[in-house]
Parts: sequence; structure tokens; C-alpha cells
Amino acid sequence: MGNPTSRRDGRMLGRGALQMSALARRSVGSLGVLTSRRLTTSASPPKKDTLRNLAARQSLAGQVVLVRADLNLPMTKSGPVEITDATRLTEALPTLRLLMDAGAKVVCCSHLGRPKKAKDEAARARLSLAPVAARMSAELGVAVPAVGDCIGPSVTEAVAGLADGGVLLLENTRYYKEEEKNEPGFAQAIVASCGASVFVNDAFGAAHRAHASTAGVVPHVQHAVAGLLLEKELDFLYGAVAAAERPFAAVIGGSKVSSKIGVIESLLGKVDTLVIGGGMAFTFLKAKGLEVGDSLVEDEQLELAARLETLAKSKGVELILPTDVVAADAFAADAKVATVGADAIPKGYLGVDNGPETTARITATIARCKTVIWNGPMGVFEMAPFAHGTVAVAESLAAATDKGCVSIVGGGDSVAAVNAAGLAPRMSHISTGGGASLELLEGKVLPGVAALDDAP
Repeated sequence: MGNPTSRRDGRMLGRGALQMSALARRSVGSLGVLTSRRLTTSASPPKKDTLRNLAARQSLAGQVVLVRADLNLPMTKSGPVEITDATRLTEALPTLRLLMDAGAKVVCCSHLGRPKKAKDEAARARLSLAPVAARMSAELGVAVPAVGDCIGPSVTEAVAGLADGGVLLLENTRYYKEEEKNEPGFAQAIVASCGASVFVNDAFGAAHRAHASTAGVVPHVQHAVAGLLLEKELDFLYGAVAAAERPFAAVIGGSKVSSKIGVIESLLGKVDTLVIGGGMAFTFLKAKGLEVGDSLVEDEQLELAARLETLAKSKGVELILPTDVVAADAFAADAKVATVGADAIPKGYLGVDNGPETTARITATIARCKTVIWNGPMGVFEMAPFAHGTVAVAESLAAATDKGCVSIVGGGDSVAAVNAAGLAPRMSHISTGGGASLELLEGKVLPGVAALDDAP
């Protein structure tokens, strides 16, 4: 397929040129210095070029535009392969429609799941993006062909038959192990196969990964810009922290404190109130010397939990931990349950949800706030008997938003809870990226963003 011409100096790029070409050169200064995994932290929003601005500056008619979307949609685990939640696809549509209206030839790519962990070929085949192409066709009102590969002659042939304003979807990029390794030759092949001159990254959910389709393709195109969704995500998440209207609260849940250490530490320097819920709360409670029964606890993080509580006090941040919980004698929806004080969970029982007293305190806090970030459920919300605390947060956050609060919901479980309750339209912003939103809130620079062109 040959080497495409570098847009930087007109010389041909070899396989080794990828790692430190545009990804590094355009990052130094406004975004810091490249490290082995990601860039250094940054407190200010990156000033990157956007599709909106590029389309205003020049015509995209007839140009092949490679769009990296986040189409990692939840699918059924058995039986016919069906999409169970199309939120990420819905969020990607505005960018695709803008390009269609501009007359571009739109080549969309994405990953789906983790093919390398599939137990057999049948499980691997369930990770094909073909069902997504069918759903995309229905949403866009045009036929969206599903190409059986993401590189090679089949891609080149499909693009050759694509009309201006048309869209096609490449196959799962993670079917190739080179994707996650950001292999230069693979990244080059993606661009060369489709002949793209413009790259649009609209996959906020994958922007924290330095993969071939999120960052590696950038040196091989003339323009690399942020899509409408990525632009919106960055505006909301940076703005929520940098210019938050107070009172400002963060509600952090989930099972393990170890997965959210960085974001908790970062938020303690910014919020007025920090709510800790879900399984991670029991590590904090045990660190205070309370009896937590058989609740989930990370014993190796007890010292950290104590330190974080001390840090909150030193910064004048109100730290809300459960004072009562719903405890169950088994991790099952039909378990025997009891509502008990957070200091009196019986042996043989584990905490599965916030109790009414704790829930009332959290909802009252949300009601008085002007900015709230929510990431992670308050309990085992997948089981209806233990979803009350999580649903209450969703309902109170929607009510607060109706009265002018800026609400930002991130993380797969939080988003799922909001969608299940039918409250998503009432939130200010639903983030499509769990890990990406956490890393951004920690102040880390995302490789998929750093790789893009600087704003002119």
C-alpha cells in the first residue's frame, strides 16, 4: 500500500516515525511532555482543532474522512446478537450527520469488547461490528455497509464505491492485536486502506488509550480534529472543574477505592462536598474502626482511606460516608436483608446499598448544589431490591438540574442507572467515557486528545 506522505514536511514516514511524530511534537508546550503511557497532567483545557472549525474553514465535499467513534456498545451475551444500549451510537450521530451534510465520504471505525479475551471463535465472532452497522443505517436513514475488515483491499474497494455523503463502518479494530499496541504499520495501513485525508476523533470513551486508531493514525492524515462529541465532553468536564459554580459536590461510588484513588485525591482539592458510596465506602468505614461484617473491603487500602479522610478535613471538604446501610446475608436479590447502622453490620452480612438516613443526607446535599459530578452507583443497583440508593441519587440530581444545577454523569454504571430510570434527558451532560472521564477529572491529559492538531 506504500507510505503516505507526512503532512508535516512532505517526506515519507517509515514505521518508526509514528511514535514521536505529531503525537509528541504538537503536544509539547500546551499539553506537556510525552511519557511511556500518557502525557503529564494539565489543569487547563487543551486548545485543539475541531471538526466544527475545520468545516467552517474549508470544504469537505468528496474528501475521505476517517472517524474514530466509540461504538463499544453493550450486546446480549447469548442467543441472537442484539444491542442492549445504543447510547454511544446515538451520541456519535451528530458528527456523522455533519460530515454527511458536508458531502464527505465517511469511513467510521471503532473497537468492540476485548476479542483477545474471547474464549473461542464463536465468542470472538459476537464482537463483530456488523450489527452496529445495521443499527447505524436505521438511525441515519441511509445504508451503512459493514466492511469485513479494517485494513486491506476490501476496505479500499468499499471506499471506492462510496458516494459523497455516504457512510461505511469498518470491522472491529481490536481484531488485530496491533491496535492496542499502537503498532505504526497497522495505524498506517488503516489510513492507507481507506485513503483518508482527515481524521476525526469522536471516541471520548477511548481517548485515554494511545491505540493505533485513536492516536497512531494522526501522522498519516492532513488534518486531525476533535468531533462534536469529543468537543462537548472536554468542554463540560474541564468546565465543571475549572469554573464550577458552588456549592460543588462529587458523588463517587463503585466497588473499589483503588480504581478511583487519583480522581478522589484530585477532587478533594476542588469540591465542597465529597460523597463516597458503593462497595468502596466499606473500606473507608473499616479504616475508621467500624465493624463491616462481610462487606467488600480492600484491606491493602485501609491506610489510604484514612489518609484521604484526613486530607478532606485539612481542606475543609465535607466527606459524606454511609451512616446506615442495607445489609444482606447473600449477594442475591432474594437474600435476607436488614437496615442497620453503618457501625453495626452483623457477621455474615454484607452492605449492598445505602440506608434511608444516608440517602436522605445525600439527596439533601445534591439539592443545595449548583454543580454535581456523579461517577459510580451507591449499591448493587443491578438487583432491584438494592437499587434504591442509586435511583435516589439519579432522581435528586435530575430535580436539581431542573432548578439550574449543572449535572455531569460519568461511568458506565451511573449512566446505565440514569437511563434505566428514564432521567438522562434531564441531566446537563451524560459522559460516554468511564475511564476517560476519570482520568480527565484527575487532571491527566488524554493521548487521543493530545494527538490532535492544535487550534489554528
